Amino acid sequence: MERISSRDFADLDDDDLQEARRLVMTMMWHPTDYKTRRWAPGDGRRPDLRRTLREAVGPTGDMMAMSWKRRRRKERPLIIIADISGSMEKYADIFLVFAHAAQRRLREVEIFTFSTHLSRITEDMRRRDTKAALARVADRVTDWSGGTQIGDALAEWNRRWSRRLARGGPVVMILSDGWERGDPEVMAEQMRRLSRVAYKIVWVNPLKASPGYAPLARGMAAALPYIDDFVEGHSLAALQELAEVISR
Repeated sequence: MERISSRDFADLDDDDLQEARRLVMTMMWHPTDYKTRRWAPGDGRRPDLRRTLREAVGPTGDMMAMSWKRRRRKERPLIIIADISGSMEKYADIFLVFAHAAQRRLREVEIFTFSTHLSRITEDMRRRDTKAALARVADRVTDWSGGTQIGDALAEWNRRWSRRLARGGPVVMILSDGWERGDPEVMAEQMRRLSRVAYKIVWVNPLKASPGYAPLARGMAAALPYIDDFVEGHSLAALQELAEVISR
């Protein structure tokens, strides 16, 4: 871990990459939660009148003990949208291992990939064995190492999946270098729509770790105003930091 934790995934040989995948699978996750609309008995501030009256019947005299209730808490959903275009070829595999690790530890995780179009791979990634899950994804997804159409992929997500998966205010994690071949205005509009239903948008860009990097690419510049956390994700140490960002 000490030897490879800060090294860029693009610079690792096959043996070190294999070790990096194993270490990613052992990362600790502490998911955040949110208050639902449902109420449950507890030490809250709202009186539970129904329970109070029910427990008042009995040999306790005329002194009535007040019962209270509080909002139920539920694990906040996580939605992962991973770029598998040609420019992300050196990072896509390890990012999908990270997504698989998240799905094994958290209750509500949805995983998508995109290059020229959006693909939902949540069910394929449910296999317990990481290699089997990634092999299934490799067989089913058809746009590996293609062009990058981030705006179109987000538009499809907003159109097809937003109402179904955005309940509870999810954390949306986008794994991409931001190189957009489409119209940056389309991407800005789709990021704006996404930000309205997401609790937080975390953008993971491995190029951010490069010396002198500035988010000047058209796609990255269009997305930046709607991003809550902009992180690197280029190494094991960066992925551990990402897990902590999501936990917060």
